[in-house]
Amino acid sequence: MSNAEQILAALGGADNVVEIEPCITQLRAEVGDPSLIDEDSLRDNGVYGVLRDGSAVQVVVGPQADTLAGEIVSLM
Repeated sequence: MSNAEQILAALGGADNVVEIEPCITQLRAEVGDPSLIDEDSLRDNGVYGVLRDGSAVQVVVGPQADTLAGEIVSLM
């Protein structure tokens, strides 16, 4: 399973992710159900941090944010 697939799964899967876009070193995502996010799994997959505000989630991934966002979008 690729890093993008693991991050998508930890965000609750493709059905839970409403929108995702890169921002410098972060993935900004809107999710349908924030309770489905598995922060431990995100950190186990190299994520530096997770910031939440309701259904908005910022996943700090470093400079590969653009690449990961593109891969995640192609999986959705």
